Amino acid sequence: MYMQLSIVIVNYNVKHYLRQCLDSVRKAIEGMDAEVFVVDNHSRDGSVEYLKQRYQDVKFIESNHNLGFARANNLAIRQSRGKYVLLLNPDTIVAEDTIRNVINFMDAHEEAGGVGVRMLKCNGESALESRRGMPTPMTAFYKMCGLCRRFPKSRRFGKYYMGYLPWDKPCQIDIISGAFCMLRHTALDKVGLIDEDFFMYGEDIDLSYRLLKGGFQNWYLPEIILHYKGESTQKSSFRYVHVFYEAMLIFFKKHYGNVSAFISLPIKIAIYVKAAMTLATMQFYRMQKALGFFSTKRTKEAEYIFIGSEETISECRQLAERKGLTARYETGDDTTKPNGHLDIIDTVETDRKTFMVYDVSAYTYKHILQLFAKKPMDNVRIATYDKNTHTLITEDDIIM
Repeated sequence: MYMQLSIVIVNYNVKHYLRQCLDSVRKAIEGMDAEVFVVDNHSRDGSVEYLKQRYQDVKFIESNHNLGFARANNLAIRQSRGKYVLLLNPDTIVAEDTIRNVINFMDAHEEAGGVGVRMLKCNGESALESRRGMPTPMTAFYKMCGLCRRFPKSRRFGKYYMGYLPWDKPCQIDIISGAFCMLRHTALDKVGLIDEDFFMYGEDIDLSYRLLKGGFQNWYLPEIILHYKGESTQKSSFRYVHVFYEAMLIFFKKHYGNVSAFISLPIKIAIYVKAAMTLATMQFYRMQKALGFFSTKRTKEAEYIFIGSEETISECRQLAERKGLTARYETGDDTTKPNGHLDIIDTVETDRKTFMVYDVSAYTYKHILQLFAKKPMDNVRIATYDKNTHTLITEDDIIM
């Protein structure tokens, strides 16, 4: 190994989210001996051309095909030279000290093979997939039949998301999310790279399991990142259902294929039934929508509240007027207005989606994420504005 850290990001048609991710990474690794790989899975949105000129220090690997998550990551891991390897999703924002704090923890805990962090949804809630238990046949059954949701803090029924663990303390966990997965390179050398039988989904579960079987520990740390899409990514698509449940079957056959038919057969049936029910529900919903069974009542347009420096606010005002956005404006930064949007949260309409658009030159990423984590609200979502690229980014849109 020749350096401290290698970061691997797989991209597919999300160039603006990736640009923001790379900006946050650049701040997070400032002064560190690190390398960054972007593996592009044959994007059609001009990602490579757009990003190459802006990040000349990033190593781009351009595939002629969509290789899937596992193969794409492995391409870069094989070239990596870091003591640690961080697998990171392109639709994330990393707080300025998150990566450094995770590395310090792993330096002090040599038994740690992998570490995950506290991932926030766009409304500031902690994402359940930040900590997961091993999906044994019974744990998977409890999740699929709804007992996990009904008893989230139960050590038995709620094991899938380990909801009985505290959010504010380091904890040993079973499964690390692939959205932010810090790995010890020597651990990868021992247990092997990501299993390429998994095209997308499930590969993080398999790798985490192999780390545990290899004698390493997996940890959760209360360091924060934002994950824009999280578990909701493309869940409304038929392709998602096919790929996700196929991954469940691959994992089950690989690690529990030798259990008795008395146990394995019900689990396999449950997976097929759950997938069929999901597809049927989606089809029924689409049919109802097509036939006009849903209310045609018009929902309120989203409101955008811009928070930042006078210079940026002036620019944002022009953008809002040009795009016809319903907007308000607050002048300040992390020193003059440290509570950010929390000072005006009571003025937000509860029946309207509201984007709090932070000027990233006036507030650090960590400060923004901490404010949202302090008081999550379902209808209030994080958004950012970068005056260098004149781009407003929300979970729904890229506005320029």
